[in-house]
Amino acid sequence: MPSHNSHEAEFNPSDRATLIGLARDSISHGLKAHHPLQVVISDYSEKLQQPRAAFVTLNIHDRLRGCIGHLEAIQPLVKDIADNAYAAAFQDPRFPPVTANELPLITIHLSVLTAAKPLTFGSEEELLNLLQPGTDGLILEEGHHRGTFLPSVWEQLPEPKEFLRHLKNKAGLAGDYWSDSLRLSRYTTESFS
Repeated sequence: MPSHNSHEAEFNPSDRATLIGLARDSISHGLKAHHPLQVVISDYSEKLQQPRAAFVTLNIHDRLRGCIGHLEAIQPLVKDIADNAYAAAFQDPRFPPVTANELPLITIHLSVLTAAKPLTFGSEEELLNLLQPGTDGLILEEGHHRGTFLPSVWEQLPEPKEFLRHLKNKAGLAGDYWSDSLRLSRYTTESFS
């Protein structure tokens, strides 16, 4: 799957292979040990040791099988990948835990996020004009309601109005909900499988 960034790829093929392998190892480990792989941070390159936010998405035959991640950088990237891979496989409340029989069928997709930046807008129309389909990941916040869509969701919802409506629903709001206190932030991802 191509990167959703408009700039040069940050992670080289070796880094990507390392992170995908780490995610798969954490799931394999989780099947036996019932906890994520304990990562020795210093075993990895300096770039992969940096605090970054990431999502791990699992698919079987192109159907979602789990997706867990962080929106803020709270730990080294390698630990975030290992923890989120385990959580996507065994703790996503939408799915039963992954079984040993499913492991060979799983495709792992990683999205490493940039820091989110708040958007400034005065109306829904202004907001829709700011959106960059295929590029922006969005975080929507309103009171205790919060939801995010990764940039890859544009593949299913290419129209900004529909993208925003579904994001509101995900956050627990009506699709036509609007308020002056609604907050949105955008981020981009480098995504790879």
